[in-house]
Amino acid sequence: MQNRLLLVEDDPHLAAMVCDFLHENGFEVEIENDGELAAKRIVHDRFDAVVLDIGLPGMNGIDVCREVRRQFNGPILILTARGEEIDEVVALEVGADDFMSKPVRPRALLARLKNHLRKSDSQMLEEDQIVVGDLIVHPAKRQVTIAGTTVDMTTAEFDLIEYLAMRAGSVVARKDIYVDLLGLPYDGLDRSIDLRVSRVRRKLGDDPNQPTRIKSVRGVGYLMAK
Repeated sequence: MQNRLLLVEDDPHLAAMVCDFLHENGFEVEIENDGELAAKRIVHDRFDAVVLDIGLPGMNGIDVCREVRRQFNGPILILTARGEEIDEVVALEVGADDFMSKPVRPRALLARLKNHLRKSDSQMLEEDQIVVGDLIVHPAKRQVTIAGTTVDMTTAEFDLIEYLAMRAGSVVARKDIYVDLLGLPYDGLDRSIDLRVSRVRRKLGDDPNQPTRIKSVRGVGYLMAK
């Protein structure tokens, strides 16, 4: 079954190129070039994922993501031509699952989309939940609870916390997290995983200055404490 994707891009040339490439690689792609219309379609239509440009007429991509995030649980990947770190920070703050700078590298985009949409052939049963103290990760339901209270997570945030919880008590290298979750080699500069960890910490109520759940290991990566 094809994954259904909404590509929100007002550059017709780029939209056609990305659409054709993703279609050739098994995606059903629809294109929208207006931010306000895109926000309505994301909420009301059944898309599996969204690729969203920042610079849009009507409503910019950041505002679209902020508008739909609470009602759309699928992956949202944001594109920008500006290449500024502030764009990445803001995009992740409003709930984007991933971020890529233009010019778009189609194969890298495909790899990231597949990674976010991957569905395990052998999903864990609900009783095989991952328990780390009062933190419980339910892989089958893709749900996280703390002391019985559900914590709202985006797709990328859940993937990260599940990854760390499965390795609780062990230090995980940043480059390994990057490769395993994003499906691409770590270039030593990309901060998407660090930003995602910061976002997850806040949702878990972990003090960013002295975290007790997800600890930073200087020069190496991260450790989820048991």
